[in-house]
Parts: sequence; C-alpha cells; structure tokens
Amino acid sequence: MVMEKRRWLQMALQLKGSVIPSVFPRTLLCGFFGVFISILFHFGLPVAQPIFANVIPSIVLGLLLVFRTNTAYERFWEGRKCWGHLVNTVRNLARQIWIGVVEQSPQDRTNKIAALRLLVAFAVATKLHLRQEPVNSELEPLVQRSQYFKLQEMNHPPLEIAFWIGDYLQEQYSRDRLNPYQLSGMLHLLDEMVNALGGCERILKTPMPMAYAIHLKQLLLIYCLLLPFPLVAEIAWFTGPVVALVSFTLFGIEEIGIEIENPFGRDPNDLPLDAICSTMLRNIEDLITLAPCTRSYSDSSAIAPLESPTS
Repeated sequence: MVMEKRRWLQMALQLKGSVIPSVFPRTLLCGFFGVFISILFHFGLPVAQPIFANVIPSIVLGLLLVFRTNTAYERFWEGRKCWGHLVNTVRNLARQIWIGVVEQSPQDRTNKIAALRLLVAFAVATKLHLRQEPVNSELEPLVQRSQYFKLQEMNHPPLEIAFWIGDYLQEQYSRDRLNPYQLSGMLHLLDEMVNALGGCERILKTPMPMAYAIHLKQLLLIYCLLLPFPLVAEIAWFTGPVVALVSFTLFGIEEIGIEIENPFGRDPNDLPLDAICSTMLRNIEDLITLAPCTRSYSDSSAIAPLESPTS
C-alpha cells in the first residue's frame, strides 16, 4: 500500500509524458492576464463584469472538450487494436508456415526461416511507414541484402514485403510443398496483415477536421481571457492563480487529445511500437528453434535448431 501511494505521488509529479510542458506557456499567459485585471480592479477601474460569465457556458465548452478527447482516444485505441490484430496474425501465419510447408532439403529450411523473418520485417516496415521514416538498419538483419536495397527505393516498403511473402507461398504451392487449402488459409492471413496496415493508415491520414480544431482553440482562448472579469470582484488578488488553474485544466484536456490522436510516433503517450516489434521478433526466433514433427529429407543436421542471428 505504501509503495502504491509513492508511485501515485511520483506519477502525479512526473513531467515526462505529461502535458505540462506544452500547456505551461498558455497557462502562464492567462494567469498574468488575471493578475493584470486584478491590478486594474484594485485601482478602481470598472473591470468587474459578471455578464461575461454567460458568454460561453461552461457546459458547452466541457462537452466540446469531452468530445475532442473521446474522439482522440478512439483513434488511439483503434490503432492499438490494429497492431494487436497484426501481432496475432503474424503469429498464426508464422506457425502455419513453419509447420505446414514441407521441407525436402536443407535449403527449404533456410528459405522458410527467411520467410518467417519477412513477417517481422513487414511489422517493422509498417512502423517506419507510419512514422514517415525511411528504411533503416532495423530492417537489415530481417531481409536479404538485395531486398534491403530494394526497399530503400520503394515508396511503400510494407507492401513490397507483403508481395515477397505472397510470392514465397505461391512458390511453395507450385513445388507441392503446400496444398490448396493451406495456401488459401495463409494468403487470407497475409490479407489480414495488409488490412491491419490499411487500418493504421486510415487513422494516420484522417486528422481531426481543421475547422473543429480551430474553433475549439478559439473558444478556449476566449473563455480563459474572459474568466477574470466575473471573478475579480469576489476573489480580487487570487484572480490570477484561479484563472491559471482553470486554464491549466482546460488546455491540458485539449492537449491530451492532441497527444494521442496520432498514436504511431515516438512520444511517451504513443503506442510502444518498438517493443511490439521486438516481441514479434522474439516470438519468431523462438518458433525457429522448434523442429516440426515431420520431415522428408534425410539430413539430420538440418533438423537441429538454428542459431538466431543477432538483430
């Protein structure tokens, strides 16, 4: 219980991952404006205007902020579901390839391992694509050297990798390493991987409507700048701190929506895509160490688990 309280307090005071650095300048500006209104009121100027309290009803602004935050969280959660679906699909396809593709020579085992690592390469390429980053060394140990240079020239690396995986499956079918039912099931899983990619792209390329975002910012600014006028007659010199506190609350809620509406970046509030891809790679490397039950070639050394390359 004591440790939980300490963690709660530590998290409450934590700056990394919070919206404080983003909203602090705006909060400070509103607070200083409240102090300025307090000074004018102290010298007898008629700045106390209760009528301003009804210009923008708090409930209207609150509903707009709640809608903004809920919409952003839906995008965040939808992105997480897409990546969760991608992880499960990669695991299923990797298992079916490893068990279902018949090996008749040691080279078949080598090609199968390369195909399994292409599944992880698809996830890593998807991550880079969503972050609008170029192909980098993360992909190099997962693909052949010629494929790595080819990906650097492609406009859409994940689709190219999906093509290579599909081409491998078709080749195994043409060599009688797969039956038609296995091929159909595996291609369906490959389609699901591409569908997960498309779902993430839909989130990335459908931003919040500009008019809505601008209007909400305008209402927030007007509300926070008008707030000192109905308060100053009652709380006088406390107007600045109270306005700063209210502004911090409102600006913070809006900033949270901005932080999570694109969940594919590198910010602390984004999805842990690096960790997800690392988990997928570990799953694949663990699978490679398992020897499927049936083999049709006689080279017993090929049945022994292979060492995973350093990635």
